[in-house]
Amino acid sequence: MKAAQTSFFDGGQRLQMTESIELTLQSLQAYGADHPHWGIAWSGGKDSSATLTVICWLIDSGRIAAPKTLTVFYADTRQELPPLAIAAQHIMDELVERGIRIEVVRAPLDKRFMVYILGRGVPPPNNNTLRWCTRQIKIDPMEQALRDRLGELDGNILMITGVRQGESAIRDRRIEMSCSKDGAECGQGWYQQVLPNAAGLRGRIATLAPLLHWRVCHVWEWLKHWATQPEFGDWSTATIADAYGGDEAEEINARTGCIGCPLAQEEKALENILRSPAWAYLAPLRGLKPLWRELREPQHRLKKAGIERLKDGSIAKNPQRMGPLTFAARTMALDRILEIQRTCNAAAQEQSRPMIDLINAEEEARIRELIAAETWPDGWDGDEPRADTVMPIVYQNGAVQPLLFVEDMR
Repeated sequence: MKAAQTSFFDGGQRLQMTESIELTLQSLQAYGADHPHWGIAWSGGKDSSATLTVICWLIDSGRIAAPKTLTVFYADTRQELPPLAIAAQHIMDELVERGIRIEVVRAPLDKRFMVYILGRGVPPPNNNTLRWCTRQIKIDPMEQALRDRLGELDGNILMITGVRQGESAIRDRRIEMSCSKDGAECGQGWYQQVLPNAAGLRGRIATLAPLLHWRVCHVWEWLKHWATQPEFGDWSTATIADAYGGDEAEEINARTGCIGCPLAQEEKALENILRSPAWAYLAPLRGLKPLWRELREPQHRLKKAGIERLKDGSIAKNPQRMGPLTFAARTMALDRILEIQRTCNAAAQEQSRPMIDLINAEEEARIRELIAAETWPDGWDGDEPRADTVMPIVYQNGAVQPLLFVEDMR
């Protein structure tokens, strides 16, 4: 017969877990009191959700003193996997019940992922020269929300993030170089007095990653078994595991991204969801990634016909670079996405499951408005040839290689 766990901090069978929480507690005690206002950057994913609910529990249980104000900034990219978005809504309801302020942070309408691609005609992002999505739909809106909130507050703010050592090798190297920045001790969280990439906020904002040292198994343990219990907050965090593969999430070390993420090689997160009978009705979402790949093809885009001078007078490195989506391509993609949405929602109604809105009514109206207004990205006017048009090659130095065997190519 298993012995009862008498206290959260007694150790025993869960010694490693309690040590992780103890270090998180020390981190918040070390730096929290220096900042009258706290903000929590929350994406709805596993790490930031664990960070959010642990901190709320530590405050509710009296283990750390509550700040003067606490604001939760929820980064709503409009591209989250449905189980994560649904879990986030439930957790927001629970935050409201606790009287905690929530700021839902979204990109402006014209810069949202679907509107930017289908309305303005910017091609889907890629990992080489056009990775615009993360900054535009998450980082920039979050920085603006922070600026707006700081304008309402006196004093500085401690911005708390869910960054963990081990989440990504690239991020780990950055953490390694900064782990002792501003006097932070190893294991006390990654504390920095300046928020990276936030010009103009210097001196009024610092960041802290109090779960930096948590292992992924601790994150799952907290979300699936601890946070859901009344003594630790009774949070709706178990649903988050569905988005990462349920009980197998820890073993596959799953991560999630946007639905049909154009930057991912494989659609692992969506496939993890579809293995569950409860979410199988979302199978049409598999059509998004092939669509983004298709839209990168030349027949759906324009290209520059020759030498292109930039605003500073210099010559573009690629004189015949491919550019924006044609109106026909945008309309085709819009119709296909709306059909995917309709198919999912018809099944959702039949099965009494949650419905989705890849493109809501406001976004659809704006996309159609931008297309009707013949909107092009900066530097394009729509008179450029389609990218699959065969024409002489123009080099950056102005040299032209004429077409050979023109008769045979017609």
